[in-house]
Amino acid sequence: MKLYLDNLSSINVISGYGEDHVMVGKERHEGNLLLSANRIVTDWAPEARGSLEGLRAEDLAEATGLGAEILIVGTGKRQRFPQPTLLRPLIEARIGFEFMDFAAACRTYNILVGESRAVALALIYEG
Repeated sequence: MKLYLDNLSSINVISGYGEDHVMVGKERHEGNLLLSANRIVTDWAPEARGSLEGLRAEDLAEATGLGAEILIVGTGKRQRFPQPTLLRPLIEARIGFEFMDFAAACRTYNILVGESRAVALALIYEG
């Protein structure tokens, strides 16, 4: 029995994921990704492909243009954290952020976007 209104068909939600991909609706994406309810940025943070150490402040600054109040960052199989200096663009833009393992980031993004929150999701794949 369906107990809620399914109004998520017009926004970007994560419908599945694996170690090398994420499904946004019915579309498969491989590689680092930045997305919000209505925008998908493929090939995001190319220097961070396979490693959080390649993440740059400029990569996080790109998230400030999505209109998000919070950025969820999926860091692979386990939760990892970047150098604090990289977070400056988010702090200056007054965007909250949370770093999580990949699965938790996808689930949390879906919950928040389903509540019509201004959220963005950044996914960094491990090598």
